[in-house]
Amino acid sequence: MSSNMRRLFCTILLLSPLLLSSIANSAEVNVYSARKEALIKPLLKRFTEETGIKVNLVTGKADALIKRLEVEGKNSPADVLLTVDAARLHRAKQQNLLQKVHSDYLSKHVPQNYRDDEGYWYGLSLRSRVIVYSPERVPGKQLSSYEDLADPKWQKKLCVRSSSNVYNQSLVASLIAHNGAEATEKWAKGLVNNFARSPKGGDRDQVKAVAVGQCDLALVNTYYVGGMLESKVEAEKKAASKVSVFWPNQSSRGAHVNLSGIGITQSAQHKKEAIKLLEYLVSDAAQTWYAKANYEYPVVAGVANSALLKQWGEFKPDAINMDLLGKYNAEAVLLMDRAGWK
Repeated sequence: MSSNMRRLFCTILLLSPLLLSSIANSAEVNVYSARKEALIKPLLKRFTEETGIKVNLVTGKADALIKRLEVEGKNSPADVLLTVDAARLHRAKQQNLLQKVHSDYLSKHVPQNYRDDEGYWYGLSLRSRVIVYSPERVPGKQLSSYEDLADPKWQKKLCVRSSSNVYNQSLVASLIAHNGAEATEKWAKGLVNNFARSPKGGDRDQVKAVAVGQCDLALVNTYYVGGMLESKVEAEKKAASKVSVFWPNQSSRGAHVNLSGIGITQSAQHKKEAIKLLEYLVSDAAQTWYAKANYEYPVVAGVANSALLKQWGEFKPDAINMDLLGKYNAEAVLLMDRAGWK
């Protein structure tokens, strides 16, 4: 062997550990997540332990992450976008920030109305926007539907968040899809007339307002009530214990539901690993943990709800295709503005 060949052979031997390390480290996936780190990181850690795929997590506000993907373009390091609300997922798709994913496992486990028809995104967990009320001041039998909340009998009795809140926008979008824009605008005006105060604060603040008597009922997402009931802050637990949960529209289309969901970005450099992550997050074990930690409902049929959610009983969810919440979002925002919903 020539001296040059010996030097080359020695160099390869010296570099081989680095090459192997590089290959090992290439099994990774970069996630942009709008969920709080504490609510997703433990599950991602389990994914790494089971698959050996490293997860690099960046958390932030959903709108900011979507904007970041837009600005970064094809140079974005993100492989996956995980966010809350179907309207945001729809927007990410419309802005060409996501790519199609075809997976028999995902198609089998995620119901059709909880995923994009073309495979751009998939739902992970569900939350319902329900009516919470004071059982001391409101007999539960008086409640019936979202539409009924516009009835004058509820004048000065309703608390709700601002119209800028995407959860309210998606609720209104669902009403447009079911009842049409004209009827929904009439409903929104009636709803505004029933506000006990100008919209302010988050969902937890609406629960607290009902608890102290500022209003008798409010629109909130279920997981906020669950989080308050198991909060380490005694004031939150006390407030949540003073309200009851009512599932609207059970004799018709069912209660409005929204979802947290996930899609693979157009810029994804680790698509294979990203698909494995998506499939892992809809496995029975992950769905059970995810729903329990977030006080949300699994999207996968047959996965048991947490003990806390079982206390509220079974409910009929609205089977609307989640994509419609995004389709009618802009119209909902304009409608709410015309109705005087601040």
